[in-house]
Amino acid sequence: MDGDEASGGQGGGLKRRVFYGSVAGVLVVAVWAMLSPASASGTIGSLVGWTSEWFGWFYIAFASAVLVFVLAIAFSRYGRVKLGPEHSSPQYSTFAWASMLFAAGIGTDLMFFAVAEPVTQYLAPPVGEGETVDAAREATVWTLFHYGLNGWGMYALMGMALAYFAYRMNMPLAIRSVLYPIFGKRVHGGLGDAVDIAAVLGTIFGVATSLGIGVVQLNYGLSVLFGIPEGRAAQIGLIALAVTVATVSAVSGVDRGIKRLSQLNVLLALGLAGFVLVTGNTAFLLNGLVQNVGDFVSTFPGRTMDTFAYDRPDEWLNGWTLFFWAWWIAWASFVGLFLARISRGRTIRQFVAGTLLLPFSYILMWVSIFGNSAIDRIRQGDAAFGETAMNTPERGFYTLLAEYPAFPVIASIATFVGLLFYVTSADSGALVMANLSSRLARPQDDAAGGVRIVWAVATGVLTAAMLVVGGVPALQNATIIMGLPFGFVMLMVMVGLYRALRNEADRATVRHGVGPTRRPAARRRDRLRRRRKPVTSGRERASQYLTETALPALNEAAAELRARDLVSETRWVVDDAGNRSVELAAEVDGGAPFRYRIQTGQPARRPVDAADSRLDVRLEPGHGAPAAGYDVMNYTHAQLIDDVLDKYEEHLAARPRMV
Repeated sequence: MDGDEASGGQGGGLKRRVFYGSVAGVLVVAVWAMLSPASASGTIGSLVGWTSEWFGWFYIAFASAVLVFVLAIAFSRYGRVKLGPEHSSPQYSTFAWASMLFAAGIGTDLMFFAVAEPVTQYLAPPVGEGETVDAAREATVWTLFHYGLNGWGMYALMGMALAYFAYRMNMPLAIRSVLYPIFGKRVHGGLGDAVDIAAVLGTIFGVATSLGIGVVQLNYGLSVLFGIPEGRAAQIGLIALAVTVATVSAVSGVDRGIKRLSQLNVLLALGLAGFVLVTGNTAFLLNGLVQNVGDFVSTFPGRTMDTFAYDRPDEWLNGWTLFFWAWWIAWASFVGLFLARISRGRTIRQFVAGTLLLPFSYILMWVSIFGNSAIDRIRQGDAAFGETAMNTPERGFYTLLAEYPAFPVIASIATFVGLLFYVTSADSGALVMANLSSRLARPQDDAAGGVRIVWAVATGVLTAAMLVVGGVPALQNATIIMGLPFGFVMLMVMVGLYRALRNEADRATVRHGVGPTRRPAARRRDRLRRRRKPVTSGRERASQYLTETALPALNEAAAELRARDLVSETRWVVDDAGNRSVELAAEVDGGAPFRYRIQTGQPARRPVDAADSRLDVRLEPGHGAPAAGYDVMNYTHAQLIDDVLDKYEEHLAARPRMV
């Protein structure tokens, strides 16, 4: 085990191998791109061609599989599981939560593609003739598909997995924790470091792509408003400005920075879309919105698995579907970890429903209004606008707005909204990458401000370097390449989450005395595990459980009781034989004190040899005296808290009534 990862990754400071390894990877790519842009561009082009040819099918099948998986989990019995202890409640209101998950998951690129993609799909569709009624119907739906449920399914997968292991299993809020059911303690060593490095590198390339797109578009907006010339100098200046603002916001924390910016961002963007709806061709836009929803729903099953096997438009696939799926994968660890950070206390079903439906409802409104407005303008005879939006997509959004009243005011608001999109993506990204590369004592903690500053600056440097290589297309190609390794990590995340949920359900069945105690396959796995694992003393296991699981759980339960204005504390108790127990004690008004003690009990079987190191020591909770007599050795952190609070309620119900 790496010294940085002692005690399961908890504590303070950096995960040195993750931090320095990730920074080194970013610097190598950035320096290479700046010193030899032609070589970097050629290599990236070759790699993206190879990835598309050999793994295009994987991206398409993977995006569909993830969506099916998260929906199946949400609608199964596991959907009722809370992302935290059973007594926990959501930290943020629904509006604040929806604003943050949307602003973190979508950046300035939505403004960029809401006009550019529908126009491009209308003029040059992947199948059929362009500039037809069928092409017009397909154009906006393709954009909704690329920004739709498949991508948000990836965010939902990572978010619920990370939140489950952090808040219910009491493990660090890190990608490696989700793989614990597969690899065990090896996730605390080099294997876990490699997973976290892959997550950080995928995140920074995904965020850099969004920021690169945003900078190019904002540069054009500022040139229209203030005459600032378009070019690399202005774009690098914008990167420096945005990274500075993002750094201030990231250091200020989630509550004061990201939450407020996210809410302001959503309100302004809603106002901008509403203005275009009211002052534009309102009846057409409302009809288009309804038809887009119908077309999206009716064509989604076939569209999500379409690999174009019989007539493959390679350039179109690389530029659109494969790029978007890789982009969502690259962002999945970043947005998933951020969503987990803000979603404690929600059930899996609530989390999945909110993550899939709330942001997509906004995207549906935004893309339909702006995309159909752009297509309508072309169909009314403005071919020049269509060529501009397709060939120089960063100009499409502002060129569309130029036809509406009060353009200087609207363009200024759009530029400010774009900057807020930039900042909320950049500061969320800096926060998440800092957390991934730091050892945090609790899931609610955040990394030190200095580490967040490093990642904010590193993101800006990488964005600038890739713009030097070849602008937005280079960023898109790099994303396709960097998203592939983390796609395989996400496959393992699905396996790890399912195993953990199934094991918890099995323990709950045993706890309540319903159904078989263990599946036959599970019993066989247990026997094999005992044969191949080093033998450990039962008392050593009990002592480790008391220290690492029972004591933290009882501390949290005591804090919950203190929140109810009860005097409550936890303490160690040692009997005459030297056996240690951990006890929670709480005073009860008008009744006997409540005691919950976890102590070693009699083993289920006597060993033939007194030195038998396979002795299983039972841990029995005593609620006063005598002991309750059931084994809690395999209870999770969250289950112990629930058991304490359940027994406290039973204690209150059983106390004598005052006359």
